[in-house]
Amino acid sequence: MKGLQRLLETVRPNFEEGGKLGVLKPVFEAMENFFFAPAATTVTAPYARDTLDIKRFMSAVVIALLPCLIASFYFFGLRLLVMIVVSYMAGGTVEVIFAIVRKEEINEGFLVTGLLFPLILPPTLPLWMVAVGVAFGVFVGKELFGGTGRNIFNPALVGRCFLALAYPAATAGNWVKPGSGLTGRLFQYIDASNIDAISTATPLVLAKQGNLIKLSDMFWGHISGSVGETSAIAIILGGMFLLFTRVANWRTVVGILGSSALLAGIFHYAQPEKFSPVLWHLCAGGLLFGAFFMATDPVTAPVTNAGKWVYGTIIGVITLLIRNFTGYVEGVMFAILLGNIIAPILDEIVFKTRIRRLASEG
Repeated sequence: MKGLQRLLETVRPNFEEGGKLGVLKPVFEAMENFFFAPAATTVTAPYARDTLDIKRFMSAVVIALLPCLIASFYFFGLRLLVMIVVSYMAGGTVEVIFAIVRKEEINEGFLVTGLLFPLILPPTLPLWMVAVGVAFGVFVGKELFGGTGRNIFNPALVGRCFLALAYPAATAGNWVKPGSGLTGRLFQYIDASNIDAISTATPLVLAKQGNLIKLSDMFWGHISGSVGETSAIAIILGGMFLLFTRVANWRTVVGILGSSALLAGIFHYAQPEKFSPVLWHLCAGGLLFGAFFMATDPVTAPVTNAGKWVYGTIIGVITLLIRNFTGYVEGVMFAILLGNIIAPILDEIVFKTRIRRLASEG
């Protein structure tokens, strides 16, 4: 690593403003910050030190995603690797273009977005749709708002929503049976153009038809669905790591899962023959994945603790209402995006309430 550091120091002048490759300065700085701590220091006081900078924050999320990634490779094979590469290339290109135009640094935020996006897609989605979806999500969901830290929507969910509305047949059909046995599909590449022989319905689709998949199958991952949402145990392991490291706030997660469980319990108690049980709803679809990895995004979620409770509760309730009373079999994506819209309003209400209370006490 010392050799690489010396090499970067040698070529640095070429990437400074006025240098031969000055236009690529954001790319150079992004590469340097990926391997090493940022070289820049604060010139004047005040000085602050925080062990949880953006790179460490994003690294923690990547580590938390490892159980889902390992499970996804086992169940759906090498195609996931290609989807991840396409996601990083297409979305990263949009990031680099905007960084060069704005003459800003390339933020590490896309390390997570580029990895999350393939995990919320069907394993057989055409690769060109993966590229279009992630590019749309980064462009419309983040860069148009000013980049990382300024976006009000989760970029990965914006891209997924765009694909669901623009290409509903591709994103809602032809789900693949997960692999089984010692190696699953780990060394297989699923051909998206010829999957009729191994296609199957997701648990939520089957539930609409009156058939419930066993809870144990959803817990371990022996079900079809989006790449990263099939194994509940893998999601829970990664989610608990996020909570333990305080990268994700537990209030949001408890708000989502608690409100979903409560509403599912009420529905099931009222009409058990029509509505699915509580644990089934918690393990089915993308509820767990959305609660741990999507809704807890610190940029698009409320910053106040009270706001996080309300935010999570609203997402959980909307998810169950969409699942049970609309033509869509899954509601997590739309619920979180709706939650993103009201997150700033929730914080404003909390701030004004506290200020009013302090003023009355004073």
